[in-house]
Amino acid sequence: MVLSHWLEKLQMTDLSRVVDDPAVWAPIHRIAGTLDTALPELFASDYDQRLEAARQRLRPED
Repeated sequence: MVLSHWLEKLQMTDLSRVVDDPAVWAPIHRIAGTLDTALPELFASDYDQRLEAARQRLRPED
């Protein structure tokens, strides 16, 4: 979920500002599309809470 959310934000920006090689754009779009179809949680009413929980699980503990 975290990667999917980040990729969505990335795609909403000007990719050329972030990724300098246009050959990389197609795989970025394909990965994002694959995640969108594989993660039904993206469309859950409590998406924001699920996303935050996923972020917490992935952050390293101090």
